[in-house]
Amino acid sequence: MSGYALSITPVRPSDVPPHETLIDLAKKLIASTHSWKQGKTYYKNVKTSHHPATTPGGAPWHCRVSEHTKDEATFDELWDRLGKDKALNEKEFIPEIDTATKVKEVSPESIIWTLHYVFSPPIAPRVFTVLQLTHLEDSADGARSGMIVSIPIDLSGAGDEALAALETPGAVRGCYVSVEVLTERPDGSTEWRMATSSTPGGSIPTFVVERTMASKIAQDVPHFMTWLKETRK
Repeated sequence: MSGYALSITPVRPSDVPPHETLIDLAKKLIASTHSWKQGKTYYKNVKTSHHPATTPGGAPWHCRVSEHTKDEATFDELWDRLGKDKALNEKEFIPEIDTATKVKEVSPESIIWTLHYVFSPPIAPRVFTVLQLTHLEDSADGARSGMIVSIPIDLSGAGDEALAALETPGAVRGCYVSVEVLTERPDGSTEWRMATSSTPGGSIPTFVVERTMASKIAQDVPHFMTWLKETRK
């Protein structure tokens, strides 16, 4: 798929770029986050940053970074819950996600999911359908790095009717793209870095969404850590 760029523009299942292309683009995006404009720090250790849209008609990008000691969460624990069935696990620690449904398993590392979000009135429910691609590799120093790439998927085309039937009817369609990277450190700690761009769809003003985006993505970290402790028990 020539000229493809990570963005909020959804693609049909038949037009998904090769895995190698998505991984290469994701690595370049994550590398660029080190120079994004710094924002607020939340919960003492969740740093945020942001960057203007990188594609015409796209949405701004937001990043969060947190460091976790091996006593708080090991690389294996993080990867086991974020690199495997991520959408199902997100349903457990993100309060707004009502259902997570597997639409199609393209490969063991590439799965299309549809997620239904429920918010407090008057905000209408949203549905986000994404392909989540996972990639695990060893770095030059022997430490591991795990990546999860999520891109928006369009199931409205001819031939995808059976897949589209799995989406929640009546919900406003939103779109998001994200890249998450877990990086194992020599001391056993793990850096969790995430960059995302999104649009909720509907009539919510863009400035309202952008004003709260940093705090929204930051709160996923303590939500996850609380859930992790509960699953350990």
